[in-house]
Amino acid sequence: MRDIISSLDFSKEDFLTIFSLADEIEKGKRLKLQEEKVVATAFFEPSTRTHLSFTTAALRLGAKTMGFSSTEGISEAKGENFADTIRMLENYSDCIIIRHKFDGAAKFASEISNKPIINAGDGKHEHPTQTLIDIYTVYKSFGSPDNLTYGILGDLKYARTVNSLLRGLTRFKPRFVYLISPEPLKARKEILSELNYPYKEIDSPSEVISEIDVLYVTRIQKERFPDEMEYEKVKESYTVDENLVNQMKKDSIILHPLPRVNEIDRRIDSKPQAKYFYQASLGVPIRMSLLYKILSGEW
Repeated sequence: MRDIISSLDFSKEDFLTIFSLADEIEKGKRLKLQEEKVVATAFFEPSTRTHLSFTTAALRLGAKTMGFSSTEGISEAKGENFADTIRMLENYSDCIIIRHKFDGAAKFASEISNKPIINAGDGKHEHPTQTLIDIYTVYKSFGSPDNLTYGILGDLKYARTVNSLLRGLTRFKPRFVYLISPEPLKARKEILSELNYPYKEIDSPSEVISEIDVLYVTRIQKERFPDEMEYEKVKESYTVDENLVNQMKKDSIILHPLPRVNEIDRRIDSKPQAKYFYQASLGVPIRMSLLYKILSGEW
């Protein structure tokens, strides 16, 4: 069984295999694990959608779940170190899903545990299962993630969803990717150095919005900033409003990993381009597909 720490842990074939199985689940296929399994959800950082969708996915596969959704009330709050907590969860479960505020926590856990580790978000590093959902939404909307123009807007420096998406797109063939952010929030150089498709860093979405097929919006995440003054300078850099959306292609889509704050005007929710709630609804079938592959021993 394998660990999922980064989007780079998926080949293009892996992405398409997961998408195909998720399609079958969406059409009503009932997947059940042949053996009883226990899934541990170790969420050292608060979560709503990710935690609930993983739990729902595991239960629908017939697995049992155990774990926590914050550090309050667990032994780590009493001083137990992270490594010991992972060792205890390894004893109790067949797979450990981890969310943590520190970069590299999931990778470190995978070096300790003999059970598969799934990264559900580690600091500003990555969130690979969100990228599965993101690219699956594009796949469902256009039939393929290839030959499309993407605009990724907002916090490109601290947003782990952006890091994972940029890396995940290296398995496909985007026509072009616009990286749209204020100067202090530009994508990190180590991420850009890995990209194998054409991209351009720009400051404003308005100059390219009519070209974009997929607009991926991220909130500016206060909790990731080491300096609150830095956050205050950029916190309301962009808002996707009706004026901007009216310039988009009719068949273009707007995605957001959620939660949002004020970066997408609520009036956009009724626009045909708004696909972010549909995107969120795909979390369960995608995570069911991934858990099934791992827990059944196929991966």
